[in-house]
Amino acid sequence: MALTPAPAEAAPAAAKKGRILLVDDESSVLSALRRLFRLNGYETEQATSAADGLELLSTEKFDLVISDMRMPEMDGAAFLELVRNRHPGTVRLLLTGYADIGSTVSAINRGEVHRYIAKPWVDDDLLLIVRDALARRELEQQNQQLLTLTQDQNRALQDLNQNLESKVAARTAELEQINQMLESAYEEVNAQFMMAVTVFSGLLEMRQDGIAGHARRVGELAKRMAPKLGLSTTEQRDVHLAALLHDIGKIGFPDAMLAKPVSKYSGAEEVRYRKHPIDGEAALMPLDKLHGVALIVRQHHERVDGRGFPEGLYGPSIQMGAKIIATASDYDGLTSGAMAELVYTDAKARDVILAGVNSRYEQRVVTALFAALDDMAAAAVADVELDVQALKPGMKLARDLLSTQGAILLPAGFRFDAAVIKKVTDFAARTNIRLMVRVLMSSIPPDAAGKSGAQRNGIAA
Repeated sequence: MALTPAPAEAAPAAAKKGRILLVDDESSVLSALRRLFRLNGYETEQATSAADGLELLSTEKFDLVISDMRMPEMDGAAFLELVRNRHPGTVRLLLTGYADIGSTVSAINRGEVHRYIAKPWVDDDLLLIVRDALARRELEQQNQQLLTLTQDQNRALQDLNQNLESKVAARTAELEQINQMLESAYEEVNAQFMMAVTVFSGLLEMRQDGIAGHARRVGELAKRMAPKLGLSTTEQRDVHLAALLHDIGKIGFPDAMLAKPVSKYSGAEEVRYRKHPIDGEAALMPLDKLHGVALIVRQHHERVDGRGFPEGLYGPSIQMGAKIIATASDYDGLTSGAMAELVYTDAKARDVILAGVNSRYEQRVVTALFAALDDMAAAAVADVELDVQALKPGMKLARDLLSTQGAILLPAGFRFDAAVIKKVTDFAARTNIRLMVRVLMSSIPPDAAGKSGAQRNGIAA
């Protein structure tokens, strides 16, 4: 009777679950393992020695290796140790008998074996061990992939942050440069504006010598008084401008009025004189930037007792800037002879001002005036007179530079640069005069200190 050949082993139609390398020197063991795994959807390759197994691993990729412990030439412990070193991502299982327990422990330590399987094995237990080992391997690979992805993303984020910081720093530097340029441009425009106001205020003083320098002296006093009375930066600026322009309403006065003190005015001249604060306000109102200045100019002849002009305002209703200018202007008028025929000394003028406290002037404003006068007296010893030929860039004017007619050429506080120095020296050469300027000693460069000292010693202050 003929025997019917057994059907060929075939794997189920399901997708492969993993690729396994079987290493054993016994062909019966290999056949049993191969059949078990193929029937359960695994793809297998086999090797009958450790050397053959290593060769297969060098050319093909496997998910799991099952090796017998006892093999000729190289045992399972040594083989799995090499697998761990060369292919650390491959899961390693060891087949061993009970008598090989000592070697098994060595294999577990050396080859980092996932599990060992005692012979004879139970198929279901072996399948469960393999399934769990491959599942763990997949989780480890996923974790590694996530870790790698996280590290890559962290590096990318760090690069992005660094680039962002660089861009922010660059943009910040650019904005700072723009701001500096704008501030410089604003300072230049403001300086030009102040220069224009200063020149404009000097036009009236060029008509008659009788009031030459009055506006600039009042301006200097007001500029020093304003911060002592707690005024803001904007308010201080308006007070200074108003002081320079407070007599602009006199622009239409005849020369005869400008040439004599107020105490000598006729009745008709007195009426005209009392209108000049309103005329001054009207002249400044078209300029938006000078609206606050215009109001101060209108009120600078008001008195705290309400007996001033043009409106007879009472103390609290009067702008602080107007109170400052009234006090400073009257002091300068007394010491320059503009208010009366008699020219008062500083001490006498202070007595007159003090006598007007609570009627003409406010006490704290008078206190600020006297403090400003003391400051100016102290500052007078801190400057030195130089010929314009000795000027250096960076030097700062201590006092206004005036023309022979009393007009302001450059205001006190102006800092010289090379271009302005050339203009001043050219002006002195054209007019054939020796033009002297007073500069702050603190602004004199060290390399010019010796020359300035010689000038100071040779020229009276």
